[in-house]
Amino acid sequence: MAAPLSKTIGDFNGKWVMNKSESTSVEPGLILQNIGWVTRKIVAASTITLSVNQYTGPPSPPAEPTEAAVTHIEIEQTGTAGLKGSTEKRCLDFTFREHTDWLFGTVRGQSKWIALPNIDDAFLAEGWLEGDEEKTGPGGESHVLSHVESVDNGWTATQIWGFKLVEGVRKYARNIVVAKGTERAELKLVYDYFE
Repeated sequence: MAAPLSKTIGDFNGKWVMNKSESTSVEPGLILQNIGWVTRKIVAASTITLSVNQYTGPPSPPAEPTEAAVTHIEIEQTGTAGLKGSTEKRCLDFTFREHTDWLFGTVRGQSKWIALPNIDDAFLAEGWLEGDEEKTGPGGESHVLSHVESVDNGWTATQIWGFKLVEGVRKYARNIVVAKGTERAELKLVYDYFE
């Protein structure tokens, strides 16, 4: 289902369901992230739903709560096929924060608003809608950059979030690069708007 024009990177509160036929397989990325075969098959068989809560508030620790308010994006992920859910918490001040996830182990991540000219990877910059109606970040940005590093397993995952036309339909999407040493996996995830 198409994303309504009211849903932009500046406000994508709501529910989004991964469109598996329009997304690439996540398996190459999961292999680089040392995820076992059985878990990879469960992930591949699952349909993921994102419940997004986006708001502005004081930054999360380790930042001081007295610093200027920032955008927070909290995403509850639920899956079918017996896949355990998880929570993504992004504080868009580009400060590293560490957490432990049942699937990926201990990671540290940072997120921020970003404009297309500042995305220096060709794959991550590929295919985005860039009209003025998409530039709804606080400084006119049309994307979120999320960068995560594994504390124990030596991989990184860099994501750009935004909106694309997929077969003529406007959809929320993520371009993702998972890297470990000289290996690299490029993933595209596409989400239908649910409510």
